[in-house]
Amino acid sequence: MGIWSTTFLVVVSLVLSVEGWRPWPENFNQTAKEQSGLMFGSSKKNEGSSPYVKMRYHMGPVLTSAINVHVIWYGRWSNKEKRIIREFLLSISNTSGSSPSVGEWWRTVQLYTDQTGANVSRNIVIASEHQDRYSHGKILSRLTVQEVIKNAINAKPNPLPVDPKNGLYLLLTASDVQVQDFCRAVCGFHYFTFPSIVGYTLPYAWVGNSGKQCADLCAYPFAVPSYMTGMKAFTPPNGDVGIDGMISVIAHELAELSSNPLINAWYAGEDPTSPTEIADLCEGVYGTGGGGSFTGQVLTDRVGANYNTHGIRRKFLVQWVWNNAISACAGPNALD
Repeated sequence: MGIWSTTFLVVVSLVLSVEGWRPWPENFNQTAKEQSGLMFGSSKKNEGSSPYVKMRYHMGPVLTSAINVHVIWYGRWSNKEKRIIREFLLSISNTSGSSPSVGEWWRTVQLYTDQTGANVSRNIVIASEHQDRYSHGKILSRLTVQEVIKNAINAKPNPLPVDPKNGLYLLLTASDVQVQDFCRAVCGFHYFTFPSIVGYTLPYAWVGNSGKQCADLCAYPFAVPSYMTGMKAFTPPNGDVGIDGMISVIAHELAELSSNPLINAWYAGEDPTSPTEIADLCEGVYGTGGGGSFTGQVLTDRVGANYNTHGIRRKFLVQWVWNNAISACAGPNALD
């Protein structure tokens, strides 16, 4: 990567970012027959299964050592919002508790290996946090996102550590912050920082809170676009459409960033500037029967909230990810 020119890297970054996470596939307006048959395979046991999907390893690194998550809170965040997101991150490594669990969901991500056969790590910790009170205003470009990360690792007196081997930088923007293409083309994206901007090559992900901007797009299925007639929005398990919607996007980006941190490890397709990664293949799938505009079967708690995984103390709804061993989307709440 180091031999690429800065100009070329910028172009690639823009292309990859545009192909970031959406909560549902672009083809959801097709008929139910097409969505459940032609596009996603006739078997509802193997959601997303297709003989045409070729997820391949391209010899790059994956995050096999204990993963240090360095969180950047950009804008104003309440203590409750932070607690919900922190608990989700900490639940990934939790091996106890009720099933289906966030830890069980992560086991599919762990199936991906590097050249030595080492698996993606199950050990994820919140190694450090940084609060940024709108250092670059409330409108950010993709390159400004990297400037925010640079500020965090250069902050005084408490900078985030420079952690290129085990680190994963997670930039979260508050509900009043606009990010380039947010709500139009992406709800989150991941890439790596440019040494010319940040000084180091660091894997990072950005996810925005869509609660006040485009919940019907980026917090789906807790909010539903008006043209999806006849579909009732899910009830968020933690009572916050924006934050509960963010959780699934965060999960999506962490799964891809861990298995493809430098965009040269696990993805489908031949073009590295437009990779289809392990979570892209399962957009909108949350349970058995999912695919197209169908979320699949999820759980409902005593107060009517919808979820598919248990955390340490809370419940969450997270998108399934691609299991390369069975060539299908998989999740811990799958029905036999």
